[in-house]
Amino acid sequence: MEISYMRKKHNFVPKLQDRQFMIRCYLIVLCIISGLLTGCDMIDYHPYDVRIKGERNINAHNIEAIETMCQDKDTLRFVAMSDSQRWYDETEDFVEALNRRNDIDFVIHGGDLSDFGVTDEFLWQRDIMNGLKVPYVALIGNHDCLGTGREAFRAIFGETDFSFIANRIKFVCLNTNALEYDYSDPIPDFDFMGNEISARKDEYDRTVVCMHARPYSDVFNNNVAKVFQTYVKSFPGLLFCTVAHEHHVAEMDLFNDGVMYYMTGCMKYRNYTLYTITADGYEREVVYF
Repeated sequence: MEISYMRKKHNFVPKLQDRQFMIRCYLIVLCIISGLLTGCDMIDYHPYDVRIKGERNINAHNIEAIETMCQDKDTLRFVAMSDSQRWYDETEDFVEALNRRNDIDFVIHGGDLSDFGVTDEFLWQRDIMNGLKVPYVALIGNHDCLGTGREAFRAIFGETDFSFIANRIKFVCLNTNALEYDYSDPIPDFDFMGNEISARKDEYDRTVVCMHARPYSDVFNNNVAKVFQTYVKSFPGLLFCTVAHEHHVAEMDLFNDGVMYYMTGCMKYRNYTLYTITADGYEREVVYF
């Protein structure tokens, strides 16, 4: 069954200079009038308001499309990109570049859609990414956790830990931004990871684990790094891990155990990583646009 997948791109997304100016104005005005308007019924929405306009629960909708479209494929090709905060024009160029291709199944955004956790930042990124001709999912990054960013992310994209299966490959997408939660929440969530190992076990043979911040980075809970790796290695047919956060391309065998962590660069440097997975293994290519 062949499915045609195309999203309608929203008509208006402010240019970079306008976005930065708007965010600064929001924050300045909020500081000035917050005391004056306390208790007033006429107060307008502020930058950290999470009443969302437009499409919500994007990951769930797109996961359904990915799982349907990727059934019974001999070869799976997906793109990892990340850290698009403040680089809106570059992200628009990424969407245009990817739309010129016809060999991509889906896109994984590795997190940091926003810079300050401001709701409009998520909405602008959503509207740009919705221009893709293929479905995409988004992970939460450390910048996305600022202010009310966590609530905005959940409303627009969905849960911060999630998974999906494409062509018998399970993609386990994790929130690893422990620093932004003051280490008070279970991040990474080992209960979630443990449950995912057995969930839908008859539907997948191989695994890709995706996260924003890698073990031994500045926002990861490095007290549990080795425990985390034990869980990662427990997934059937583990192929590799994708990471972001540090804004440059790299490949690392962090624990000297053969498990590769591949880092994706940020949109500022106009590149993404293309993964091609076949029955015999996988290939990785960094593509510049």
